[in-house]
Amino acid sequence: MDKLTVIKVGGKIVEEHDTLQQLLDDFAKIGGYKVLTHGGGRSATRLATRLGIESRMVNGRRITDAETLQVVTMVYGGLVNKNIVAGLQARGVNALGLTGADMDVIRSVRRPVQEVDYGFVGDVRQVNVDLLADLIYKGVVPVMAPLTHDGQGSLLNTNADTIAGETAKALARRFDVTLVYCFEKPGVLRDENDDSSLIPEITPELFNQLVADGTVQGGMIPKLENSFNALRAGVSEVVITQASAIGRKAGTRIRLQF
Repeated sequence: MDKLTVIKVGGKIVEEHDTLQQLLDDFAKIGGYKVLTHGGGRSATRLATRLGIESRMVNGRRITDAETLQVVTMVYGGLVNKNIVAGLQARGVNALGLTGADMDVIRSVRRPVQEVDYGFVGDVRQVNVDLLADLIYKGVVPVMAPLTHDGQGSLLNTNADTIAGETAKALARRFDVTLVYCFEKPGVLRDENDDSSLIPEITPELFNQLVADGTVQGGMIPKLENSFNALRAGVSEVVITQASAIGRKAGTRIRLQF
């Protein structure tokens, strides 16, 4: 099977000029087939504030009412996505920006109301792997924004880690997939204030221990859960690392067993 790399990069990296330029340089150098998935939450929060719209978060997830959905659509599917696409084109990468609605590439259902009503937030139900694979084999590099749709005309805000994980799982039926989650830290740390406290490998057993003792918390919990789910679905390798370490053997490797 042909190798393919799915990179997910956090909003902070793609929203600041210098880190974005470095990311684009590093991503352009990755050989073979590749996909980029991005966030953009800080930009969405800033624009919402300027428009007088309150941003509400629960467990790291954005409550997305109708006004907030308009903001995240403008930011994720517009400004952030197209800045990345333009930057990659300048580096000779034939990038195509996509939301889940484009070509019906990712369809979701609106998250049901339980303890929290998240509003217009989508849980992924299907990825159109045939169309994505066709694009990739034609030399197109998809740049996936964290927006999906329900097939009934509604866009849905969808977590970028989930988009990356579900895309990687679907493409694993066609490619030998490596999934890389990139953010500002060198990987998963025992002490978030000490970059030298990197945990080189995490298995489900160790993950449970790290959650129980409070080492792993917040947004890192769903990131690791997505990682294990991806491996169980056929993704070959999952790495959590620093954006500046793309393409190098660095970071935390996620394994189902040692």
